[in-house]
Amino acid sequence: MPITPEAVLEALSAIVDPDLGKDIVSLGFVKELDISEGKVSFTIELTTPACPAKDSFREAATRLVGDLEGVEEVAVEMTSRAPQAQQQSEEEPDILPGVSHIIAVASGKGGVGKSTVAANLALSLAADGARVGLLDADIYGPSQPIMFGINDQPDTTAERKILPLEKYGIKLMSLGFVTDDRMPVIWRGPLVGKMVQEFLANVVWGELDYLIVDLPPGTGDAQLTLVQSAPLSGAVIVTTPQEVALEDVVRALRMFQRVNVHILGLVENMAYFVCNECGTRHDIFRSGGGRRAAEDLGIPFVGEIPLEAAVCAGGDAGTPAVEADADSPVSKAFIAIAREVAANASIATMKQDIGQRELADISDKRRSAEE
Repeated sequence: MPITPEAVLEALSAIVDPDLGKDIVSLGFVKELDISEGKVSFTIELTTPACPAKDSFREAATRLVGDLEGVEEVAVEMTSRAPQAQQQSEEEPDILPGVSHIIAVASGKGGVGKSTVAANLALSLAADGARVGLLDADIYGPSQPIMFGINDQPDTTAERKILPLEKYGIKLMSLGFVTDDRMPVIWRGPLVGKMVQEFLANVVWGELDYLIVDLPPGTGDAQLTLVQSAPLSGAVIVTTPQEVALEDVVRALRMFQRVNVHILGLVENMAYFVCNECGTRHDIFRSGGGRRAAEDLGIPFVGEIPLEAAVCAGGDAGTPAVEADADSPVSKAFIAIAREVAANASIATMKQDIGQRELADISDKRRSAEE
């Protein structure tokens, strides 16, 4: 009995994406199916290179297709393509059409390590194979030039477009690249928003899976303008365990709710300290505050980052933790958080797409019934 594409797809339809609740065939993940003399090859295209179910999908697909009669060999290639989030308004111009996801990293107050999280989030996504850019939109205190150890100025094209700088595989843009780092930036909110719009529209970002935007701390008019300037896929809020920091999480959440921005996760930074001598965990500030806040607010808690001197030292030296030592405990924490954030961004976009397709199907059926 010959092997048919229908039989292969039917076998693969038993694999259900746990987050989307649909099988990988109906979701359109199965691509490039080829059958040749007992060998079946196909591609499973996931929504993010950081998908935690990647290995289990591959194993299940190999087993299910391999069990079909007549199949002698199964070749499964795993790829990814981040689905592009839709513009918040159809009236707005299509900003950054080559960027699939724009993710803001924000905090309700300063001093919680927001820029450190943004830098290591970008590096973690790149380590999983994603094309990543990092926009330092912290106009008043740009810190990414220090964290990446860059003192150069960006070039421009003949069309006066800005070419982002690159380091560690990340495309980078910051006001710190074009201003004197000894002079303070004293701008009002509208000028801040205009500068960020310039970095979004006039920087040659190219094709990216993720553009991470490091927002200024706080929840004032400047931050709100920045959020409204970019078609965000969602936001990550960074906090620390102290009660005063957790109260600021509520303010940040309310700001994003005002402009209908999806919260992809809450990160608790400086969550605990592990003694190098005895290996004992010490909760210097408090314990579990970020997780409880996320549960109370109904937003995802995506992980906690330990307090380590190496993180600060690496940032000051221009080598963020994930780049300095990807196998360290703190780097593994950043990588796990990045995968959760990427998965949540893809889930939100796919659910929106699925919902719109289902609504379109309902509309088509209604029109057919009326006719």
